Amino acid sequence: MPTITELKMITCPACGATNRVVLERIERGAGARCGRCHAPLPSNVLPLEVTDGTFARDVEQSPLPVLLDLWAAWCGPCRMQGPIIDQLAAELAGRVRVCKVDVDSNPRTAMRFDVRSIPTLLLLERGREVDRMVGAQSKAEILRRLSVYGTI
Repeated sequence: MPTITELKMITCPACGATNRVVLERIERGAGARCGRCHAPLPSNVLPLEVTDGTFARDVEQSPLPVLLDLWAAWCGPCRMQGPIIDQLAAELAGRVRVCKVDVDSNPRTAMRFDVRSIPTLLLLERGREVDRMVGAQSKAEILRRLSVYGTI
């Protein structure tokens, strides 16, 4: 049984019911539905921080498509795009797993995908790249690209 700190209370936007949701379930990408009307519940999940060591588990084995943000703390465009990535993580929870990789701390992942410029966004399915966006992107453009692949 989860402890109280592992539970999150989420109000359903469709019917107003308050639902107890196990936070780990949302973070895993499983999503949650309202107990009363069964509508999808929103979440305030942040992007998952991925490292070279956790890449296989968090990205390659993900049952969901992964939007991977390759960034660095010193990069101005990366910092500008950061809030958009946070919004997408919350809005797409349960449909797309949003992850971030700091390329300075995790050079193997950056080299694996031949990242030469940041920010770079990759859309991955089972660890394989299906799309790449280089440079700062608008939220609308990211959503458009995700929709092209039937991800959302």
